[in-house]
Amino acid sequence: MVCNAKEQPPHLGIRHHVVFRTHFSPITLAPGPPPLVGGCAGRGPESEAALPRVSAGLLLYRENAAGEIEVLLVHPGGPFWARKDAGAWSIPKGEYGERDDPAARAEEEFAEELGRRAPAGPRIDLGEVRQAGGKRVRAWAVRGDFDTRRATSNSFEMEWPPRSGEQRSFPEVDKAAWFSLDEARVKVLAGQLPLLDRLDASIGGDGGTGDSIGGGGDEGDARREP
Repeated sequence: MVCNAKEQPPHLGIRHHVVFRTHFSPITLAPGPPPLVGGCAGRGPESEAALPRVSAGLLLYRENAAGEIEVLLVHPGGPFWARKDAGAWSIPKGEYGERDDPAARAEEEFAEELGRRAPAGPRIDLGEVRQAGGKRVRAWAVRGDFDTRRATSNSFEMEWPPRSGEQRSFPEVDKAAWFSLDEARVKVLAGQLPLLDRLDASIGGDGGTGDSIGGGGDEGDARREP
């Protein structure tokens, strides 16, 4: 998800899959793909220094019963973020390399962090923002629904407590929740605030699609709350 000191300390090692049943229920490990070793959250053999400081992600949005726009944000797992809330949440995202297609990586990261593909439909290009630590984030928005109670996330292993020699497992994402735009502006990382403003301007308050690109995921997931 995030891998610099201002967002989340780098973690090298094994990725698993975890399930969070509600926003605040305990995390339980679930069967997942074979472990990956090395890189950020176990992706690739590169050293942390060699990883590009660019990420791609998706901002899922919907209209609630009152006609208000809500967006899906995720809370990073691990001890660094355990007691942080306001200004700590993020869109589902992850790093990509020079040879990667950022739009494709955004789709993949959504699935990795939430356990299901993003809903099908036009993608609104929200452009790029720069976070406080210098990382650039390329983002798209898509309208749809997703049940956060069914979300799953990869996990990672890291030495904890520091210098203890003990390896512990933590979820890459430990919570996912819907927020109104006003609530999201309090919860999200400051560097991602422009993404909310661009979404608001693009849909014009009517749930429109704005300037979009093709793409999409699983039609069935469009019924689930993100």
